[in-house]
Amino acid sequence: MRFRTAALLVVLSGLVSSFAFEPLALPYVMVLAVALLFAVVLRVPDLRWKGVMALGFLWGLAFFGPLIWWMRAVSDGAYVALVIAEAVLLGVVVLGLHAVARLTWWPVLMPAVWVLGEQVRGSFPFTGFPWGRLVHTALDTPLESWVRLVGMPATSFLMAGLAAALLVLVDLAARFRLVAAATIVGAILLGGLLPTGVAGSDGDARFALVQGDVPGEFLQWPRGAIFKLHAEETQRLVDRIEDGDTDAPDVVLWPENSTDSDPRENAEESARLDQLVADLGVPILVGGILDGPTDDTAENAGLVWTEDGPGEKYVKRKPVPYGEYVPFRDALGGLVPRIDRDIPRDLVAGDEPGALTVNGLRLGDTICYDIAYDGVVDQAIADDAQVLVVQTSNAAFTGTSQPSQQWSISRLRAIETGRWVLVPSTNGISGVIDADGEVVAQAPLRQPATIETDVPLAEGSTPAAHLAGPAGWAVMILGVVGWTLALVSRRREDARS
Repeated sequence: MRFRTAALLVVLSGLVSSFAFEPLALPYVMVLAVALLFAVVLRVPDLRWKGVMALGFLWGLAFFGPLIWWMRAVSDGAYVALVIAEAVLLGVVVLGLHAVARLTWWPVLMPAVWVLGEQVRGSFPFTGFPWGRLVHTALDTPLESWVRLVGMPATSFLMAGLAAALLVLVDLAARFRLVAAATIVGAILLGGLLPTGVAGSDGDARFALVQGDVPGEFLQWPRGAIFKLHAEETQRLVDRIEDGDTDAPDVVLWPENSTDSDPRENAEESARLDQLVADLGVPILVGGILDGPTDDTAENAGLVWTEDGPGEKYVKRKPVPYGEYVPFRDALGGLVPRIDRDIPRDLVAGDEPGALTVNGLRLGDTICYDIAYDGVVDQAIADDAQVLVVQTSNAAFTGTSQPSQQWSISRLRAIETGRWVLVPSTNGISGVIDADGEVVAQAPLRQPATIETDVPLAEGSTPAAHLAGPAGWAVMILGVVGWTLALVSRRREDARS
């Protein structure tokens, strides 16, 4: 296959892969597109490493360019930099795919290298960017229930294996076609039979999710305006309870950044929260920007406000580079003045799991992008969280596909953990997801609203809680071993020739 033809095909594969995500969300499309990428790699066995890297880079540009177009809401520079960084990493991944494509067991090793690449992308550079994983397209297909059994990385491996199996059906002998067909049919049929739902029911609790909305364009509202909107919407909830129109909740949930100052230091906000908690008779989980350990740092935190004032807190584990903190600020601040203007303080990362005790309930708190990181969710569940909470603020991405992409990841986490997921957002998407990944309630976008719902609590664990880590590591080790064997084999061949 000529390089020009291969390049056109990988670009087509990358573009089609991006269609598998929100807002189009086309099931199985990314599996087919990855199969096309694998096919191209298999057809260019003698291409030199620079050409292979170029193919992977083109695939990454075609995939991430449309997928994270919403990043332009932060800045065009951030969007371009992130797309290029991810495309470079995918160039390296395709280099690994090309190496193991020469081996007999390529239908197993290529999926392993693919997942190895996903895991590396999700942790490097800085905190990584675990967006656009193959497993994220399993939603609303029979494959989604595999995440409850083996977790996210192993389900990505299974789906990449299906892509390889499609090629086996075309390329290999009849007996291997039978194995490939059985793999595809078995994975889909068994996925449809695997159980989902609450992992060990532990009674019910009533939650109120407050969406206060935002007063205009991102970064254009006065300080304290968002707090005021959420306090007003919570007061309406208080009025309905006092009028007997609704039952009192056990916990009230506010979204990320529902206060842009530290309510512990702001006397007016502190008094308002005290009054609301007293009227409700239950705590509020507030999302706020809290003062950090130094004058030039802050914390993006979920803070439990009780009748005694501020209590437990969870600090976001995965703040966003160049969105919430600035690596190499000293070097970049002078070159890009808006960095110091829009991000005057670096948000420091938390180091504790998000399991909070609120009114006798154990909540697994995550904040925005945290929900995309396996380890953050796993540790909250291991710390006995009975329900997952995703405090988020998508105000910067209003009108883009980012909120719906994050919502889909939250739905998969519900299936994986066997827990209901509660998502309070400043202006949407706010909603409730049951442990089967189905949407139970959703607030209207870009207006004040409160969702009140009774939620089954979980005390047990899904198989993924025990298998996801070992299975993910096994797949990554397989990828490394396969890649290493391929390099050794290639060097031996070069030495003989």
